[in-house]
Amino acid sequence: MVENAKKKQALRVGVFVVLLGLIGLAISLAFVHNKTWAIPPEAKARKNPLTPSDANTTAAKQTYSDQCANCHGDSGKGDGSDAMMYDPTPSDLTDAVKMNEVTDGEIYYQISEGRKPMPSFKKKLTEEQRWQLVILVRSFAGQTAPPPPAKQPAAPGSKQPEPSGKPK
Repeated sequence: MVENAKKKQALRVGVFVVLLGLIGLAISLAFVHNKTWAIPPEAKARKNPLTPSDANTTAAKQTYSDQCANCHGDSGKGDGSDAMMYDPTPSDLTDAVKMNEVTDGEIYYQISEGRKPMPSFKKKLTEEQRWQLVILVRSFAGQTAPPPPAKQPAAPGSKQPEPSGKPK
């Protein structure tokens, strides 16, 4: 009977170790999936060489329909027919708050480089097509241009001009 108790104890320890391992694996996978985009500063600073126009938007709509709508949805809400198959789910491109936080260069980088589960489009689309998509993506959030850069606070001790432009 002592031998039987030892076997049960060993089995419990083995199951416990396996459960701890699975919990650790789940935590590490959750950490990997929730990481943010690591976009180089020079990519963030890139400006869209194209201007918003009917021609660029029309061209982008066809590219978007062919390459992006299955995941991001026809209107960019992240609700495409394939969206539920992916973790993380596709971004909601209509979220104006989030879209105001990213530059055209960041959007272009994300389209170009991709990140699992989103594929890279660097070799699938031309540079012009990717910049056209940036214009279209901005339009989903009601924007036609990137948000203005945030104002930097003045350095301590520096003089701020008066609203009239005249110093006191």
